[in-house]
Amino acid sequence: MPRKGQSTTKPVIGDVRDRDSLYHHLQRFNAWQAEKNYSAATVEGRDTYIRYFLLWCEERGLNRPQDITKPILERYQRYLFLYRKEDGQPLTTRSQHTRVTPLRAFFKWLARQNHILYNPASDLELPRLERRLPKHVLSIKEAETVLAQPDLGTATGIRDRAMMETLYSTGMRRMELIGLHLHDVDADRGTVMIRQGKGRKDRMVPIGERALEWIAKYRDDVRPELAIGGDDGTLFLSNLGESFTPNRLTQLVRDHVNAAKLGKTGACHLFRHTMATLMLENGADIRFIQAMLGHANLNTTQIYAQVSIRMLKDIHTATHPGRVIAAGQAGQGDAGDAIERDALLAMLDAEAGEED
Repeated sequence: MPRKGQSTTKPVIGDVRDRDSLYHHLQRFNAWQAEKNYSAATVEGRDTYIRYFLLWCEERGLNRPQDITKPILERYQRYLFLYRKEDGQPLTTRSQHTRVTPLRAFFKWLARQNHILYNPASDLELPRLERRLPKHVLSIKEAETVLAQPDLGTATGIRDRAMMETLYSTGMRRMELIGLHLHDVDADRGTVMIRQGKGRKDRMVPIGERALEWIAKYRDDVRPELAIGGDDGTLFLSNLGESFTPNRLTQLVRDHVNAAKLGKTGACHLFRHTMATLMLENGADIRFIQAMLGHANLNTTQIYAQVSIRMLKDIHTATHPGRVIAAGQAGQGDAGDAIERDALLAMLDAEAGEED
């Protein structure tokens, strides 16, 4: 099975002359998603996993949507269950789930567009996902150790420190950090505007004073040196004066985590995990954590009301580990029901899997 990201070229699957082939319908599905304003990441991710299925179908002489039945899809699920990677390990339940979910969207679209008479994936049972808690979460001391890794005698060291402080203070996703612009940071109000986050939703989150100080130092002392050529206002720039790629940012943060020699692994999402966990331990209500992380829900029956940015800022200042350092300060306040807390942490772990 090809691996995601293994190649940038995407060959035609099947007979290019057959306009009713699964491959050509996939191209139409991609175009429809773009027209409906699905994010590029969603379109790309679905395309990748549907192509896995199309390659499997081609090997078995299944070339058109009409050839696919529910038993065929169940055979593909068994194939995923029995598949072994190069290291001999099976696909995780989450990986199997991730590969099948786009097929449900694809065949739902085919049925609604009247390309097939019925949707063979409508009653397809997906693998049950286990609720896993984060593998690695940093303690306050460990987080400070990682933050101290960049060489502050260099321009890139100051930049790296500012980026990690931002991740730690806000818990934003790596793509949200990459997309930050200079005007998104409001030092007077102590907030950051995250534009077009996951699900193409904007949200405003608080950011701590220490992170703001590092951002200001980077912006004033370092960024002018990196902003070569055309400057589009992107806040954090690479050595080439461009926006970071997701993989480059991940590797940069991972290098600092590894350099700390804590026996723990992770990168950008490690700070997201850590911020949420430590703020919960310090007494923050789970509703405020949810608002900061940008979660629409916690996969539970309860849907939380929106939280005002002013109240969220107060909670952030009172509970973020960047401010609560002294021993004994951690509160035991009501952090929400244990099930909801586990659901939030499990969702964070699922996000980390998607990012990887």
